[in-house]
Amino acid sequence: MTSHAPALPHNTPLPPDASLRQHALHLLLMYQTQDKAAAVLALDASGLRVDADARLDEPAGLPGRPARPELVHPSALKNRAVGTLEGRASLIHALAHIEANAIHLALDILWRFAGMPEAFYRDWWQVAQEEARHFELLETHLRTLGHAYGDFPAHDGLWDMAARTRTDLLARLALVPRTLEARGLDVTPAIRNKLVSVGDQAGAKILDVILRDEIGHVAIGNRWYHTLCAQRGLDPVKTYTELARQHAAPVAKGPFNLSARRAAGFNEAELSALAAEPLATT
Repeated sequence: MTSHAPALPHNTPLPPDASLRQHALHLLLMYQTQDKAAAVLALDASGLRVDADARLDEPAGLPGRPARPELVHPSALKNRAVGTLEGRASLIHALAHIEANAIHLALDILWRFAGMPEAFYRDWWQVAQEEARHFELLETHLRTLGHAYGDFPAHDGLWDMAARTRTDLLARLALVPRTLEARGLDVTPAIRNKLVSVGDQAGAKILDVILRDEIGHVAIGNRWYHTLCAQRGLDPVKTYTELARQHAAPVAKGPFNLSARRAAGFNEAELSALAAEPLATT
């Protein structure tokens, strides 16, 4: 039976019988990213019911954010040479911001979309915890460089796409894990090598962890995207193109990390389509 539950303010304790999806929404509303990441990692969800069919009210102010970093248009961000300490800190900060948004994305898909199998929600909870760990690793490393999260401006492209796809789970799966997060599979090795070139072995090791985990995250997105396409009798490649145009997804640009994409569940038809006509952009 479908139930209905209001959202509670992030500073209001959840009832003892709160579901995993209620916890996810509660965590998403938290303001401070460091506290949010720590709370995600601290929550043992193994004994929590999922309540997959519950329709949760959407509160104002999603996602909860700290006052900093300042969010600007991508064109307003400065390019800093990674060979300088400031430039390296700026790069690590940008990566930490991506992981902060990735926490939001995992929590949002978990609470927002009702009616999926329990395994769907357990998968995205695993993603949320791994993204929280990535954020903590990067934020800790950033502090060794004399900076903290919030010291540099950032852009909000990942959450923008989440907002565009907030009413369509198939579009969310197609355009967040399978597009924006899959892009990370392509660019992470080059960023890692850049850090190695300036002697930042600690940063490079963190990116090794992130790439390994992100292959799994994109694979989860692929698996559930293909599951929904099969249930609805849709061609995955054609449907992806239509959704990308409808929601103004960014153009897929090479070079592509084909081995990582294959490991993440992209089939050969999908990989071939990457070289097709560019998609609409914002």
